[in-house]
Amino acid sequence: MQLQQRIDAFVQLGIRIKSIIELPLDEESGFGKIAYSAECKNPWFPNESIKKALLGISHMLQKNDIEFWVQSYPFLHREINPKTVAVIMAGNIPMVGFHDAMTVLLSGNKLIAKLSSKDDVLMTWLLNQLCELEPAFTNYIILEREILKHFDAVIATGSDNSARYFDFYFKKYPSIIRKNRVSVSVLTGNETKVEIDGLSDDVFSYFGLGCRNVSKLFIPEDFDIVHFISQIDSNNQVQYHNKFFNNYEYNKSIYLLNQDKHFDNGFFLLKEDENLFSPIAVVFYEKYKEIRNLDDWFERNKHNLQCVVSNSDQLKCNTISYGQTQMPNIWDFADNVDTMSFLETLI
Repeated sequence: MQLQQRIDAFVQLGIRIKSIIELPLDEESGFGKIAYSAECKNPWFPNESIKKALLGISHMLQKNDIEFWVQSYPFLHREINPKTVAVIMAGNIPMVGFHDAMTVLLSGNKLIAKLSSKDDVLMTWLLNQLCELEPAFTNYIILEREILKHFDAVIATGSDNSARYFDFYFKKYPSIIRKNRVSVSVLTGNETKVEIDGLSDDVFSYFGLGCRNVSKLFIPEDFDIVHFISQIDSNNQVQYHNKFFNNYEYNKSIYLLNQDKHFDNGFFLLKEDENLFSPIAVVFYEKYKEIRNLDDWFERNKHNLQCVVSNSDQLKCNTISYGQTQMPNIWDFADNVDTMSFLETLI
């Protein structure tokens, strides 16, 4: 396939996805059956999360954005001898492995997709849609449910524990091995209600299960926490999700039993803690005296961070606006590792 042929297929996929988002997810017909099946298999994937993930994918698949992005990689415009790349996908949020799959296929290489059992329904549907739009992709995609074999390189996403296994198992292959990452927000105390609502999306989208979800806040010493937790309520519907609320009640009981100081607004907990990785339904916070003093902390912890959300212009690290963590552009790579440049090294 020529590059333009591959691009056109993904653009059409984006258009199809957008048309699906605009329709109600009726579990009796069309994509609604797929969504219903996915939620039955994984209760963390309700319709709202599935639609949000589809919206993020359609956001990536804008024709102008794809064509602008591929200009950075001259090798894409040449014919190559396709390599076979195994992509081991995570299943923490719906269709989280899409970007890796898309990058492999746009590069002209073949994809072996090792789907997570938590997200095999949606990813299978998505890749089948692509093959329906461009049948030539059927020769480039293998969905592997057993042991991986006959591949040239690996892209694997998982936890810190699984990463150690991946490092050992795939040590003979060119690879990208991803570990746990989190996102944080630096508040100044001058945030508008619109920005607080955006931060609420950054925290609670997908119930906080993604690496782009904010799990920790940095706040000024004189920050009004009580006022803050009364305002960050635009996603309070998460309390009606059984698994999320069970985690909220469990962590609340632990903090009460241990007499750990925390703030509670009825559906999530805010706790002062130096750790980065907070439990479900909990957000950690840490106080700072001067915002510029955080630069050293960010430098030391950059290998653990996916996104930094803030409206401050005093931070040296790259930041993104409130409410944008779950809407990455096509050129925003996980862990800031350029997957397309990695694929170029295989040629």
